[in-house]
Amino acid sequence: MNSSDSANPPDVPGVDLSVVIPAYNEEGRLRPTLDAVRAHLRADPDRWGTWELIVVDDGSTDRTAAVAAEAAAGEPRVRVLTGGGNHGKGHALRQGVLASNGRRVLLTDADLATPIDELDRLDKQLTADGGDGAAIGSRAHPDARIEIRQLALREWLGRLGNRLIRLVAVDGIADTQCGFKLFDGERARAAFADSRLDGWAIDVEILRFFRRSGWPVTEVPVRWAHQPGSKVKPLDYGRVLLELVRLRAARPGPGLDSATGPGLDATTGPGLHPTTGPGRRRRTGLAVGGLFLLASFFLYKGLWADLDHAYLADAGSDQNQWEWFFRVTADNVTHLRNPLFTTLQNFPDGVNLMANTVMLGLSVPFTPVTLAFGPTVTWALVLTLGLAATALAWYWLFARRLVRDRWAAALGAALAAFAPPMMSHANAHPNFLVLFMIPVIIDRALRLCEGRHVVRDGVLLGLFATYQIFLGEEPLLLAVMGTLLFALSYAAVDRERARVAVRPLLRGLGWALLVCLPLLAVPLYWQFFGPQSYHSVLHGDGAGNSPLAFLQYSGRALFGDEATADRLALNRTEQNAFYGWPLIALAFGIGLWLWRAAVVRALAFTAVAAALLSLGPRIRIPFTDVVLTGPWRILAHQPLFESVIESRVAMICAPALGALVALAADRLADRRADRRAEETGLLKNAPGGAALEERRRLRLVAYAALAAGLLPIVPTPLPVRERPVVPAFIADGTYRSYVGEGETVVPVPLPDPGNADALRWQSASGLGFSVPGGYFNGPWGEERMGIYGAPARYTSNLLRDVRYSGQVPVIDAKWRAQARFDLAFWKAGVVVLAPQPNDAALYETLEKLLGGPGKRVGGAWIWDLPPTG
Repeated sequence: MNSSDSANPPDVPGVDLSVVIPAYNEEGRLRPTLDAVRAHLRADPDRWGTWELIVVDDGSTDRTAAVAAEAAAGEPRVRVLTGGGNHGKGHALRQGVLASNGRRVLLTDADLATPIDELDRLDKQLTADGGDGAAIGSRAHPDARIEIRQLALREWLGRLGNRLIRLVAVDGIADTQCGFKLFDGERARAAFADSRLDGWAIDVEILRFFRRSGWPVTEVPVRWAHQPGSKVKPLDYGRVLLELVRLRAARPGPGLDSATGPGLDATTGPGLHPTTGPGRRRRTGLAVGGLFLLASFFLYKGLWADLDHAYLADAGSDQNQWEWFFRVTADNVTHLRNPLFTTLQNFPDGVNLMANTVMLGLSVPFTPVTLAFGPTVTWALVLTLGLAATALAWYWLFARRLVRDRWAAALGAALAAFAPPMMSHANAHPNFLVLFMIPVIIDRALRLCEGRHVVRDGVLLGLFATYQIFLGEEPLLLAVMGTLLFALSYAAVDRERARVAVRPLLRGLGWALLVCLPLLAVPLYWQFFGPQSYHSVLHGDGAGNSPLAFLQYSGRALFGDEATADRLALNRTEQNAFYGWPLIALAFGIGLWLWRAAVVRALAFTAVAAALLSLGPRIRIPFTDVVLTGPWRILAHQPLFESVIESRVAMICAPALGALVALAADRLADRRADRRAEETGLLKNAPGGAALEERRRLRLVAYAALAAGLLPIVPTPLPVRERPVVPAFIADGTYRSYVGEGETVVPVPLPDPGNADALRWQSASGLGFSVPGGYFNGPWGEERMGIYGAPARYTSNLLRDVRYSGQVPVIDAKWRAQARFDLAFWKAGVVVLAPQPNDAALYETLEKLLGGPGKRVGGAWIWDLPPTG
């Protein structure tokens, strides 16, 4: 771009208003327009402050450039930009806006069809909106005054064009093409730097950018008079249509891809990178998905190396429980039994499977795999593929709604899916690991905010939520909490956008409920009111996170310390914070850097609020005896929330931090700032070249900060241990000759949350027998409070105590009578003692309880009991 001497002065600090006028062959109308603008701005210097007037000559073939230069000669605040050739209005506006310095930027046509004094209306409206959006002149507003009309054909074409524009680009704006618009300066420069169109549709592209970024756009009624000599020709309407098609096909703009949903502030958020076609995006997506799958297999390589004998070392009893869930679901499906209940555990009372997380959404589809290859293969596949699918779903959401750079989206998704809390649950809780539906549900809720297809999106949201119920209810509850925190904080930042979004959102949620409730009526009734249902699981005051847990590393992180993490968590499957102080510091820095972006403020609030809630109802200040009341106390005893382990609320921080990292990486990957600097004269050999080099050095520092925040929490492969061998007495089916119809096998000790190896006995034997006790959630007492495992009986407690103490108690007639009573209640057919620690003490105890020695059969000691009456 060439320019006059006044075109590219150094950046002028403190410019309050920039007026940009594109001009093409306007020698007859330009000088009166410039005089009118200058006179209006000079008339009220207190209001308009420091101003500049930029004329962009778009390759005129007349004296337009000379007329502008004459005006600039007498007024240093007038600048003239000239380019090589006629490129179009969009190109001219882009050059003018990018060269501007004003806190606000006014765009007006050279014919001044809207009088300059209408600036007062736009300025007042923009101030009322908070000053950070756009106030645009509207000829379609009911209060607008059309003093001189166009020809009827032009008006008809204009109305038709606006209908098309609303349909394909910026629904809700009645007049996008009025040439009189006032913008926040920084946001206008970001939007025009992002733009690609050179023709008349530039207005649509800019307004679309503002709407997708979540910045307010308000139509203001203005006076307007048609001026003869319009540069818009009949064929230009066709060109605008083609540009709209190009705009519609272009990659989504910044923000959460929604005309009414939250968006990014592009003045500090990500920029636009070179356009990539569908093929390249697809290839990038496949590469990202492949990397996520490789990472998942790497984490579970110990499990896959020996599926017959490997057991996740930190899983506790959960791997046995989940394999049993998969196996019992496959059995119920095969035999057309009720998939919501079984008596294979906790005989004779049974287990309410709907009140336990059996993940019917996966265990049912995986039935053929379970039957063909066994539940351990299903367990490994669900964990491995589910983790990769979750990461890919976050990638899809971030790339679609949040950032432009696909690798930035991948980095944020990796943090969201492979964060320390996720890796903790990766040991034992697939319901908290397999979260691929959560991003899909969030995206559909954002579509509802757009209000375009409320019924369709509401129905789909209902179906998606129903499916998530059958994957995990507590993760869905946490996702709803996180989404509400984000929505409320975003609404506080942009009330107008929230006001527009709330009505279609509520309508869509109504449709979602109409779909959900009939589908879930029977399962939820069974869960809350069916046999063996319960109404809450209390975890005590110690289930919240310590504030220190957020600053430390988990036991399985690259820089982790098992001893420190163990002191700060309930167990190794509940290390629900442990993001590490470098990542916390990084997130704080990103928040400061991108604070002007509404979405950044909302994400920051969501992460902080979730962290505070996760501290529980009572917060102990580290290194002191001070205990404060935490905000979780408000929810602690409310329905549904009373069963939540409150430290898990910190899992909400994972996608919030992932989104912040994605935004930062996207901004760093943006090279537009450098190109813009070069275009406006900051070349390496120009005086501003040092600033360009400094920007690049700062980018390297920022990349180093990202690495420093993320590297310490990179997860390491999950360790495995050798799992106990199933006794041949069970594995080869010998037990069948000792168990009559309706009788049970009684393992010693009875299976419970601390030792559930007997559940694997069942899985390995094809579920050929029932067992008393077990590892599940069920009711206890008259109030039906939820507990882990079966209600204790005297004999089960006795055997458990001997197992862990190695001490044989005094066994008298009362104990023997109690054992007979409990065995009769369990309908025991055979008692089985497998090799294990303290098995000698257990054998002696059983010999005394049952009145005789056991028999060694199939690698285990057994006591064959008389048939139950």
